[in-house]
Amino acid sequence: MSMIGRMREDVAAARLRDPAARSAAEVALLYPGLHAIWAHRVSHRLWRRGLRLPARAISQISRWLTGIEIHPGARIGRRFFIDHGMGVVIGETAEVGDDVMLYHGVTLGGRTRDAGKRHPTLGDGVAVGAGAKILGPVRIGEGSVVGANAVVTRDAPADSVLVGVPAKPRARMRGEDTRAMLTAPEYSI
Repeated sequence: MSMIGRMREDVAAARLRDPAARSAAEVALLYPGLHAIWAHRVSHRLWRRGLRLPARAISQISRWLTGIEIHPGARIGRRFFIDHGMGVVIGETAEVGDDVMLYHGVTLGGRTRDAGKRHPTLGDGVAVGAGAKILGPVRIGEGSVVGANAVVTRDAPADSVLVGVPAKPRARMRGEDTRAMLTAPEYSI
């Protein structure tokens, strides 16, 4: 997919997930989460080519402008959306699947200074509520939802709903479909 095609896809994903989005132009020009993702794509390309200093410089400039810190080494999938965004931190070895949504204040962080995989992996279609912290090399399965201010330090299977400190999966209510949180604007966390 071309760079312009991917940018259009990002704008469409933001419009789908944010009921306050009035137009594609508004989203493209005024959404800091989108700007942070676009800057990350540039810095990630440089990082993969071994141009670490320029990659980190772009990452830091983006952080100053958006309030969102995404390490250039993090791997992020398609149609990723950060709503509001201020205070989001995504660590170097984090992996984020396709169609993932984060709210403000989310941390995908580490718990150790050891080399190697030390940040979370989020499967496709995961939604993470405001202020949630997902720490360490844990895996959050596809279609899962992490509630606001939850602290996750253990793996979670697909289609989990994680709430609390420390986060524990909660039983789904009858007929509840967590994937609806990413597709139906009237459904909220």
